[in-house]
Amino acid sequence: MIGIIIGTNRKEAVSKQVAAYYEKLLAKKQQSTLLIDLKDMPDNMITSGLYDQAGKSEQFQKRLQEKVDQCQKFIVVVPEYNGSFPGVLKVFIDGLKFPDSVKSKKCALVGVSDGVQGGVLAMSHLTDIFNYLGMHVLALKPKLSRISQHFDGRNFSNPLYAQLIEDQVDGLITY
Repeated sequence: MIGIIIGTNRKEAVSKQVAAYYEKLLAKKQQSTLLIDLKDMPDNMITSGLYDQAGKSEQFQKRLQEKVDQCQKFIVVVPEYNGSFPGVLKVFIDGLKFPDSVKSKKCALVGVSDGVQGGVLAMSHLTDIFNYLGMHVLALKPKLSRISQHFDGRNFSNPLYAQLIEDQVDGLITY
């Protein structure tokens, strides 16, 4: 099972549309997927699910942790916020059971940004965190810069972006 993590809880986020693109592509390749949407994060997660409370939030367990536990591989759609990734993604990671949730699992990252760097710093920061947690990160990390100019919500007008994603998915399947 491949989990597709939408790395933000922002309403109307392009990250969710990119996740849906991956979901369709993986279905064409007969791969089972599970969407992990950070909009499902409990509202009180920062007070009830971190530090000494880690693993004790029933809502987090049912909405997110159980999905993570079912997956051996992940695709993380990483939007760039303020030169890194969204804080809600860090809260999600911090709320997971440590170290078993991601240790020795595999993931692919894709950066999404309206800027020119395509989330390169965000993916670098996240790679460091996942490596620390023992997760194996695929080297091919598409940087989808100027996303609103190259993606209509369903398809990429930039053929390079579509090819990079196809190559990344093929790499993750065999990884």
